Amino acid sequence: MGQTLSEPVTAKESSYCQNQQYRVGSSCMQGWRINMEDSHTHILALPDDPKAAFFAVYDGHGGATVAQYAGKHLHKFVLKRPEYNENDIEKALKQGFLDIDYEMLHNESWGDQMAGSTAVVVLVKDNILYCANAGDSRAIASVNGQVETLSVDHKPNNEAESKRIIEGGGWVEFNRVNGNLALSRALGDFVFKRANKKPEEQIVTAYPDVETRQIMPDWEFIVLACDGIWDVMSNEEVLEFCRSRIAMDKQPEEICEELMNHCLAPDCQMGGLGGDNMTVVLVCLLHDKPYSDLVARCRSSTGPSDVNTETSPPAPTATETPVLSSPAQ
Repeated sequence: MGQTLSEPVTAKESSYCQNQQYRVGSSCMQGWRINMEDSHTHILALPDDPKAAFFAVYDGHGGATVAQYAGKHLHKFVLKRPEYNENDIEKALKQGFLDIDYEMLHNESWGDQMAGSTAVVVLVKDNILYCANAGDSRAIASVNGQVETLSVDHKPNNEAESKRIIEGGGWVEFNRVNGNLALSRALGDFVFKRANKKPEEQIVTAYPDVETRQIMPDWEFIVLACDGIWDVMSNEEVLEFCRSRIAMDKQPEEICEELMNHCLAPDCQMGGLGGDNMTVVLVCLLHDKPYSDLVARCRSSTGPSDVNTETSPPAPTATETPVLSSPAQ
């Protein structure tokens, strides 16, 4: 769980952006943790490829340095890959993750740092969605009101993950890598990475899984969030929470804030649940139509009993240092 404050920092850093294809809201909150270690990115048109959009959540641990660096730079590493220009986006994403990891280790000289970060990325180009994931942050989509799973959490007790960890010279204890790390893939965490192993064979690897989907007219929205959300709510619960509030014509960033309030533990004695940093990015898919069309779509298939205007009461507002994040543009 890590160290906690006597009162949670509930101040939120929220933002939004919009074009004809997307209405995006994001928010992050420090919560009970003594520091904010998350970062996130939402770019509607990548500078080197305006036809592509890029959204990401990075959940840091052991410090914020890796998450913040990834938030500012990971998309640049992906676009620099020759595979990207060859339209092999999946390979460009995989190699981009490894490239930024190499850069941090060798050129940023962070090899002696204990810091690391998850990375869940959604890149959309020509109505094809690519979701790259390393760690236990997660992305889902709402397709006609049903959950479309876009990533799988990388946990040490997963059979394939455990096999790689052991073959790499590590072990799994208390569902943690070497009894320490609660996730099995991450950027950074160089103490678990050895020079004589290929990147994808490391005890903790930055090599992501990539899922590909075609976005159709019945795709409604995408949610990217750190495990501070998913530890408390299921995929289906998050989808219904967001969808019912879109039906009430709430704005995406407001929905992100409400979702974090809902997940925040009322005290720090919840076994870690609801006590983590929280970050949410809600990407509403407009399909060249106004947001009101999506509102009507969600409203038409959301019964009155499903629309619950109540959320868990927010914890008392504290006045500590504002939340740190880096929604790169």
